Amino acid sequence: MDILENTALSLGKKIRQKEISVREAVKASLDQIDRQEPKIHAFLDVDEKKVYARVKEVEEGIKAGRYRGPLAGVPIAVKDNICTKGQKTTCASKILGNFVPPYNASAVEKLNEAGMIVIGKTNMDEFAMGSTTETSAFGITHNPWNTNHVPGGSSGGSCAAVAAGEAFAALGSDTGGSIRQPSAYCGVTGIKPTYGTVSRYGLIAYASSLDQIGPVARDTADCAALLDVLMGYDPKDSTSMERKAEQFLDSLRGDLHGVRIGVPKEYLDLAENLDPDVKKAMVDTIHLLSRNGAIVEFFQLGMVDYVIPAYYIIASAEASSNLARFDGVKYGYRTPEADGLHDMYKKTRAEGFGEEVKRRILLGSFVLSSGYYDAYYLKALRAKALIKKSFDEAFYKYDMILAPASPTTAPEIGKSLQDPLKMYLSDIYTTAVNLAGLPGISVPVAMDSKGLPIGLQLVGNCFSEKKLLNAAYGLEKLRGSFPMAFQAKAEKKHGKEGA
Repeated sequence: MDILENTALSLGKKIRQKEISVREAVKASLDQIDRQEPKIHAFLDVDEKKVYARVKEVEEGIKAGRYRGPLAGVPIAVKDNICTKGQKTTCASKILGNFVPPYNASAVEKLNEAGMIVIGKTNMDEFAMGSTTETSAFGITHNPWNTNHVPGGSSGGSCAAVAAGEAFAALGSDTGGSIRQPSAYCGVTGIKPTYGTVSRYGLIAYASSLDQIGPVARDTADCAALLDVLMGYDPKDSTSMERKAEQFLDSLRGDLHGVRIGVPKEYLDLAENLDPDVKKAMVDTIHLLSRNGAIVEFFQLGMVDYVIPAYYIIASAEASSNLARFDGVKYGYRTPEADGLHDMYKKTRAEGFGEEVKRRILLGSFVLSSGYYDAYYLKALRAKALIKKSFDEAFYKYDMILAPASPTTAPEIGKSLQDPLKMYLSDIYTTAVNLAGLPGISVPVAMDSKGLPIGLQLVGNCFSEKKLLNAAYGLEKLRGSFPMAFQAKAEKKHGKEGA
């Protein structure tokens, strides 16, 4: 078996059993990056010298018994809004193009403690503002299934890297679907944990009340193992929750018998937005779950029409505040020519931020301004509370909710940015989960007529990741194996050669 055919867990097991060395695993990833990057552009920075120095450290740590976890020695990619000590963290923005953090994010520290090896920083929509990874200041990322299509966003680089076999797993961040939607587009599995489960310390903030770090991997078991590594209370993050260790990986059973799953009627009624292939995959999955012991019912969720307005008002308001710190004074880009301090501020921000980021800063500044705060921002907060209440009522009856991850499969490059409003509306199925602070997992279930992956999401109540992971694991077993893009293309190539 080729090294790249392994999941993160099977690779970790072979490293422990000395069938594969850490160096061999890392070399396989780096070689695949060399092969794939000219056409994918999932990475912004790969420091091979630093990576191999870490390989030596991990090899010694495994030998000495310091690293005993199931993912020790496994290469992993990290989204470029998560701080890495001594390595650029740019948020895919010109304004942070030269920023090298002096510390690691808590999530990166946990990866290091588990003996994992960060092989590079992945591309993203600038400051995580986008759904396609086309707003990056350093070039777009292409979908490994079809390079004429986007990988989704904002964690498009992380999901593309896993799908292309460049990394065995990756970290992303999810503010309004930024892990789940690109996971669906790229045919990988990604989970957005309950808000506060994974420390946000060292995550460069977009919208602080919505942002959450989470894992992207080839399957549910890998995501469960990564979540075991990542979760935990962090005093450096004021939003961090004290939760006992759940041991997500060890609890995977995949038994769907008696699991009550609700399907919001509104999600299937959005006929003008919902692609027929996605709707068919949704209906087929409902039948599959029902035949195998799950109790699936349709219900009225409510408040769906308010989700997108509330999300973009709150997210943009928080963004305008969070991004005020990037002014060219202490770090990051500074305009080379300015007439005084005030002019320097204006030119630095005008030149350093991309169009989409500036659009959201302006929107956020407007809704927070005098005379409009009550009319927009305060109403959005009230809507957020009512959206959370709608989910709370649903979870009295159901263990989880089944929904599309996106109304369509991956669109062609260049089409989404032509109509920003339409792009915002494509987040209809994901943003509510962030507003309510809930966990959600995206699982690939089928392919559309164009040969692009279709992903569905399972959404649970707060702190119900164990239930979600078990259900996703069960769905995977019923669905059968789902290849990564690089595996499918290799099989197709061999098939043609054989013919």
